[in-house]
Amino acid sequence: MRRFALIAGLAVLAGNLPALAQPTEAAAETAAETAAEAPAGSGAKAETIITSHGIGVFDDLRLPADFKHLAYVNPEAPKGGEIAEAIPNSTGFDNYNPFTFRGRAAVLSSSMLESILTTTADEVGAAYCLLCSELEYPESRDWVIFRLRPEARFSDGTPLTAHDVLFSYETLRDKGLSSFRVIIGQQVAKAEVIDDHSIRFIFTPDYPRRDVIQSVGSLPVFSRKDFADNGRDLEQTMDKPMIGSGPYVFERADINRAVVYRRDPDYWGADLPINVGRYNFDRIRFEYFADYDAAFEAFKAGEYTFRREVSSIIWATRYDFPALSNGWVVRETLPDGNIASGQAWVLNLRRPDWQDIRVRKAVGLVFNFEWSNASLFYGLYDRVHSFWDNSDLAASGPPSQGEIALLEPVAGDLPQGILTEDAAMASVSGDRQLDRANLRRAAALLDEAGWTVGEGGMRRNGEGRVLTLEILNDSQTFDRVINPWVQNLRALGIDARNVRVDNAEYENRKRSHDFDVISDHLGQDEIPGAGLQQYFGSANVGDVFNAMGLANPAIDTLIGHVEAADSRDRLTIATRALDRALRSLSFWVPQWYNANHLVAYYDQYGRPETLPPYSLGELDFWWYDEAKAKALREAGALR
Repeated sequence: MRRFALIAGLAVLAGNLPALAQPTEAAAETAAETAAEAPAGSGAKAETIITSHGIGVFDDLRLPADFKHLAYVNPEAPKGGEIAEAIPNSTGFDNYNPFTFRGRAAVLSSSMLESILTTTADEVGAAYCLLCSELEYPESRDWVIFRLRPEARFSDGTPLTAHDVLFSYETLRDKGLSSFRVIIGQQVAKAEVIDDHSIRFIFTPDYPRRDVIQSVGSLPVFSRKDFADNGRDLEQTMDKPMIGSGPYVFERADINRAVVYRRDPDYWGADLPINVGRYNFDRIRFEYFADYDAAFEAFKAGEYTFRREVSSIIWATRYDFPALSNGWVVRETLPDGNIASGQAWVLNLRRPDWQDIRVRKAVGLVFNFEWSNASLFYGLYDRVHSFWDNSDLAASGPPSQGEIALLEPVAGDLPQGILTEDAAMASVSGDRQLDRANLRRAAALLDEAGWTVGEGGMRRNGEGRVLTLEILNDSQTFDRVINPWVQNLRALGIDARNVRVDNAEYENRKRSHDFDVISDHLGQDEIPGAGLQQYFGSANVGDVFNAMGLANPAIDTLIGHVEAADSRDRLTIATRALDRALRSLSFWVPQWYNANHLVAYYDQYGRPETLPPYSLGELDFWWYDEAKAKALREAGALR
């Protein structure tokens, strides 16, 4: 789940993050000069200036300045062919702007955009130069200068300059998503062009410095000319894909049905060491389908060629079709080292009925994961318990002394027991769908909260109003999971319903916060930072990322501790304290995760023998095998 926190959810073809090179003698000699030219308020002092090919949060960069290629790629990977995937359970797309919540952007609509820094799939906390050739910054990290590569070009042939970077920053700052505007406004005091290929960002005094350089370095770079020529407005939908500098460009689309991107044969950065062995397919195609079953049937028929399986019942029972039996399709379980997705149902705290933690706990108690995993999921999943599952950042047991030191000052805004009890875990149920012990515990909580059983066996408050719960759902495959939960909720006396809507209505209601419960992904990063404000911060209670509408001063304070952590140990302690506090609030009903990639694909692709821990990378560093593809064509395996 590698992502840049500030632009979470954008489909960018990128890698991951690295660290500090030692300052050279030449850099030390220029320190005073750089400090002298820095404007007042920049915080620049006569301190050593670090000049490097990348930057890390805590650790030294794994790759030296003269590295030849990433460790996990095949530098001799051939170029050619096509990879095709599916977007199931979708009503399609109507525009090409993923930076607004208006409309529905096509998948990979931002894939043509590059950033100044990029990440790799085998390191945590490090970023390397992509559009830049080097960066300069003082040890205090009060500012940074990015030296852009003069050869960088947009796909229309125009140069990419510091003026485009400044334009992109200002556009995102002024017209980006609301949560992004808040965060970038807190981080950056000023951005200024030094010359056509140099830009400086000066950071706000007192804002934590740990990863501010990575944050601004991860901003997508737009073409000023493209925006001017096409009258683009980042807050509005776009009927034409944006011009970018990346390895792929838009080729064609069938609105609501398919979109195709092609490799740019004139891509300026093809020979950069960071890109060697990557971006190997001539074309990337995505097909849209209304539901999972239709998408699976299309895969069996060879309409697309690579499938990430997300349905346990399909994975366990339906991979018995001729293409698999004939050896045309490969089916693999590949390790996934990422933090779990934090998949959960979230309760909308903006609605009065869900503000009482006793009611929220009761709702969660009657979802039976153990029965669901055994009866519906074929034992494929583990239960989500933490926002940092599958990592050592997850809180466990009672709080450590370090956690207590952070939690004690804010304990008044958190449930009792936060300083003494074990970290909250998802409820455990028995083998029967309706766990009677959990039902009794849930009933006691509702009684205590003033929702007592009344006429018709339904829970009513003192005014006689029935407690209702709508679970908003846009997936037919989720019906088999939600409906047993609804039965248990109704047995508890809650008037619960599984409300099926199409994808467009689901997105509209999610964006307008018109729901009781939705399914979401709340898992976080290996080095969490400002993105936490998007998901859990009070300032973003109206944002779509903060789906539950959480606004709690204790959480805000703890997020600040995570952002300010200046060592890995401090980060671990602060993150565990935050994880513990978030879980104590019971605004979610944790679902499940699988610590593996479940994939199936037509046997015409190659990949590195050992995958990096943080990316499956099929669109990044896999490649097309022409000999295998020819054999499939001759066998009639593909359409």
